[in-house]
Amino acid sequence: MKKQELPIIQKTYDLIKWYVPILNRLPRHHRFQLGDRMVSELYGLLESLIAVRYQQQKVPQLKALNVRLDLLRYQTRLLLDFELVSIDRYRYASEQINGVGIDLGGG
Repeated sequence: MKKQELPIIQKTYDLIKWYVPILNRLPRHHRFQLGDRMVSELYGLLESLIAVRYQQQKVPQLKALNVRLDLLRYQTRLLLDFELVSIDRYRYASEQINGVGIDLGGG
């Protein structure tokens, strides 16, 4: 029996695929502090979403992941404030993160 696929998993996967190469190109002093944390959060979010896929009660676990997503929002804003990403990349990342947030039920 195949488990129901959650669209949020694909959205998160696509966000990682787009975001990780950008984060890996940050200047050294930001890459090891902020970039690595963000990459870890992104991978952790994906891992948690895949694990939730096999749970009976998905909604409480999905809502709990909003904390991780909120961290990513603030970290993304820091990238903009430190002038490490363009406004266009910031907007795109924010849109993608918000899309995942809507699926999580936290907006």
